[in-house]
Amino acid sequence: MFVKVCGLSTSESIREAVDAGADAVGFVLTASPRVVSPGQVSTLLADVPAGVTPIAVFRSEPVADAVAIARAAGLQWIQLHGERTRTDVATVHDAGMKLVRAVTVGAGPDELEDWGEDLLLIDAAVPGSGESWDYASMADLPVLKGRQWLLAGGLDAANVRDASVAAHAWGVDVSSGVEASRGVKDLAKIRAFVGAAKAGAKV
Repeated sequence: MFVKVCGLSTSESIREAVDAGADAVGFVLTASPRVVSPGQVSTLLADVPAGVTPIAVFRSEPVADAVAIARAAGLQWIQLHGERTRTDVATVHDAGMKLVRAVTVGAGPDELEDWGEDLLLIDAAVPGSGESWDYASMADLPVLKGRQWLLAGGLDAANVRDASVAAHAWGVDVSSGVEASRGVKDLAKIRAFVGAAKAGAKV
């Protein structure tokens, strides 16, 4: 089970995620209680070892701006939320970067198609809200069969195993589910979440 812990902003939280076995860590470079600056990310990358993927997360910024900001932060992976196009995917790849394309539950059939992104992320209706949803609704969608995609939204240590199994997800992504308060990570919750996700791994 691929596990991404998002919204990290301190060396302590990064080290906890890494030590627990996270495969990727996310840095929010858009307006959010979890926002960090490109300069902060550049410093925090010292705590991200080889083998763990650091990802720049954006909401609705134009893709060219996202690429420039991610590059300034020293990141090669970009996660894009909001209304996107196939051209946006090509723009990220043309810049020599890799893409996590995020959509919300209830996305239309075309949005769930493979646009050439490196990973697809399926989130709650309001990303970052911590709201849970009907994860099992993803289980039998032909468009997701054999795909590498991440389940997100409302996940925590208590439900991640059942949710990922119900959705037939390849991986999971968490942010609010490992927080003590909005924007403040809880180290024990990070460790518990990664452990629970990995314990339920089927892939």
